[in-house]
Amino acid sequence: MTSSAVRQLLTIDMGHRYTAPDRFYKGTRFLDELERLGEQIAREVFHSDWASLRPLSGHNADMIAVSTITRPGDSILTVGPDNGGYPGISDQGYAPMVGVHNLYFPFNTEEWNIKVEEARLLIKDRKPALVVFGQSFFLFPHPVSKLVETCREIEAKVAYDASHVMGLVAGGAFQDPFKEGVDLIMGSTHKSLFGPQGGIILGSSAVESQVKARQFPGLVDNAHWNRMAALAWALDESRRQGAKYAKQVIANAKTLAKALHENNLPVKCVGGGFTESHQVLLGITGDAEIERFTTALEGSNIIVDRGVRLGTNEMTRRGMKSKEMERIAELIAKVYHKEPTARVKREATRLRQEFQRLEYT
Repeated sequence: MTSSAVRQLLTIDMGHRYTAPDRFYKGTRFLDELERLGEQIAREVFHSDWASLRPLSGHNADMIAVSTITRPGDSILTVGPDNGGYPGISDQGYAPMVGVHNLYFPFNTEEWNIKVEEARLLIKDRKPALVVFGQSFFLFPHPVSKLVETCREIEAKVAYDASHVMGLVAGGAFQDPFKEGVDLIMGSTHKSLFGPQGGIILGSSAVESQVKARQFPGLVDNAHWNRMAALAWALDESRRQGAKYAKQVIANAKTLAKALHENNLPVKCVGGGFTESHQVLLGITGDAEIERFTTALEGSNIIVDRGVRLGTNEMTRRGMKSKEMERIAELIAKVYHKEPTARVKREATRLRQEFQRLEYT
């Protein structure tokens, strides 16, 4: 959820203006000033040496990383789509389009994380040019610090796709990728972060000339300056309120997961404490059952995706805490156990109407 100020900034005059890094256009100094301010705030929030607010989406940010760091014939190591990795930089997505081969981390689906020793052997053997931590189904911090030295030994660059946990990283509640040794953080700005839809790249000085200096004009031209204004404001909200928000998001996710488990829903990673992020994963299998359950939830005014991946960002931004997570778990359980959706819909709507004001602004 974006704040009213962020939404207002999306409507400003900059929505139909543009400029360019080579200063080709005149009369654009306020756009330039805005970009410098946004980058300054981003550097402070994420502890990076440089930042770029120009990517138009998280996928665009991933494309920039792959395009500038790898060459045709190189390999990229990521979490595979079958284990909740992002398909956009898998062999289903962008990498094969630029002649880059995909390798996938060995993955423990019980602990929902990368297998460190097997990954270390794979990195040494296959020597990927780019190693990307992060995934779309993202429950626990990745073992970056345990594998970064192995990456350095083979001269691989290390990136962290924080699309889903960007707001938690900004709030210092998940992990600090730069402190653990990554070269790049990239991703989208509208999931756990407070921003509008868009992308961001942050980096160390070691890759600034390789990545930031080369994104224009081949991969990003017009950067949508109204979005950049809105993102700068959202980053400032995160700078001021992000720590409290991120802490509450994770506490809410843990409470929601525990309550769902107690209501006899199949929640993943019981032994690991369910989650350390904003996400809760349900282990519901079978296309027919997933379709029945998610459609019944939608009919009850409870919206989830077909991965049955639950997130606590929006609920937290509206001021909900542990008591509300328990109420939500009860509503989801009623749908799972096939109680009438009309009754659940009334209860869900009533709960939502109790929380009209956005917090952490």
